[in-house]
Amino acid sequence: MNIPAHPAIIRASVSVDGLLLSADAPLLALQREAGGDLGQVLAIPQLASIARLCRRLGVTVSRPVTAAADRGDIDMWVRAHPEKDGTMLSIVDWREHPSLVRTDEPRRAADLAALAEGWTWQIDMQLQFQLVLEGGGAHGAFPPDPPVPGHWFSAYFQLQPDEEGDMAMLRGLAQRRAFRGQRAALTADSARLFELSGFPLFDLAGQLTGYRGSAFPVERGVFAPAVEDAPALAIYPEEFGRRLDRSLRRPLGRIIANADTISAQLEGPLRPDYAGYAQDIASAGRHLMALIDDLADLQAIDRADFKVISEEVDLADLGRRAAGLLSVKALDKGMRIIAPHPDDSVMATGEFRRVLQILVNLIGNAVRYAPDGSEILVVTEHDGGGQAIIMVIDQGPGIAVAERERIFDKFERLGRDDSGGSGLGLYISRRLARAMKGDIRIGGGPGEGARFILALPAL
Repeated sequence: MNIPAHPAIIRASVSVDGLLLSADAPLLALQREAGGDLGQVLAIPQLASIARLCRRLGVTVSRPVTAAADRGDIDMWVRAHPEKDGTMLSIVDWREHPSLVRTDEPRRAADLAALAEGWTWQIDMQLQFQLVLEGGGAHGAFPPDPPVPGHWFSAYFQLQPDEEGDMAMLRGLAQRRAFRGQRAALTADSARLFELSGFPLFDLAGQLTGYRGSAFPVERGVFAPAVEDAPALAIYPEEFGRRLDRSLRRPLGRIIANADTISAQLEGPLRPDYAGYAQDIASAGRHLMALIDDLADLQAIDRADFKVISEEVDLADLGRRAAGLLSVKALDKGMRIIAPHPDDSVMATGEFRRVLQILVNLIGNAVRYAPDGSEILVVTEHDGGGQAIIMVIDQGPGIAVAERERIFDKFERLGRDDSGGSGLGLYISRRLARAMKGDIRIGGGPGEGARFILALPAL
C-alpha cells in the first residue's frame, strides 16, 4: 500500500464545546471521512474522548490511539494540551496500515511478540484466550500443546503463590494494573513452569477489557554452576532479575502508578504544587526503574556465555520504530526526530529487540542532551565494506575526540551532573553491538554535534 508522507507533527484545535476549529490535512481528511468537517463536532470518537478528558482535568493528556479509516487502521500518539479557548491536539507517529482483520497474523502484533521475553497471550474479561503469538528466540517458542483462542486461561495455567503467599496476577486483576513475576504451571504438565507478566487493556470509555502479557519458561531448582573463587551466592541473570523484581521493581511500580494518579488528579482537583510534587516522584521512580533495568542487563552481558540471536533486521524500520517511541519526549522539548523515509530499507543481521534497545538508548541520549528546539537525524546506509550503518546525529556540542572511547566506560557520564541516565547505557549498547558482530563508534567534527554510528553485518 502506498502511504502518503505526513508532517512529523499533525496539529488540530478543538473548541470548548467539541468543535473542530482547525486541522492539518491528514486529520481533516479523517474528520471528513467520519462524516464531519471544520466547524463541526469532532467526529473521530477516540480524539474527541481525549479532548474531553483534557478539558475536564485541565492537564495535558497523552495517549496511543488507533482509528479506523476506509483504507485501513491508523496508529497515532495523541497529546492534548488545554488552552484558554479549547484544546490543542498534537499527533506524532501517525502510521497507516491495512486493517488487522486479515488472513495472516498482524505484523504489528507479531513484532510485539518478538520484542517480548517469551510468547505472547491475551485474555478477555471471561479469562478466555483471545490471542496467542510465538515470540522470538528459544524462550519465545510455544510449549508442545499451546492454547488456542477460546480456551480458558485457568484450564491451561495453574497459578502458584510466591514465597510470601502472594499471587501477582490476581492482585493485578483486582487493582486493574500491570503485574510481573507470576509463576504458573501447565495444568497438563505441572513440571513445566512459566513466569507470567501482563498489562491491562481498556476501551475508550475506560472499561477494562482484558489483559495482554508474555509467558517466559523457567526451570525448577536452577543454580549457578560452581566457579573457582566465585561468591557462594552467585546467581543466574534470571534469578538476579527475579530478586530485583521482588525487592525493587514491584514497590517502585506501585509508587510510580500512584504518583501518576495523583499528578493527573483523577480522583479530584489538587493544589498545583502538590500535583507537581507527585510528577517529580513519578519521574524519579522511572529513573530508578531504568537504572534497575540497566543493572539487570549489565549482569547478563558481562557473563562469558552471553549470546544474542542472529536474525534478519531492517535498520531503517528499527530506526523509525525507535524514533516513534521517543517522539513525544522530543516534542516536550520542542525537538524533532527525522526518521528514515518509509521506503528506506537497510538489511542487516542482529537481534531485533537488542538493536531496538540500542537505538532507543542512542536517540534518547540525543533528546536528553541536545539543545531544545533542535533536530535529531536518524540515517541509514551501506558502507561498501559489508556493513550496514545506522547513525543518530544531533545538533548538540558534540563529543571531543579524546573522550570518544572513555564515554563507553561503565558509569562514565563525562562530568555531567544532571539526573538523567545511569552511565551504563552506552557501555551496554556497545557490548550488545559487539555481541552481534558489529560495533558503535562516534563521528562528527568539532561543532557538528554528536554522531553515533551503529554498524552491523549487512545481508
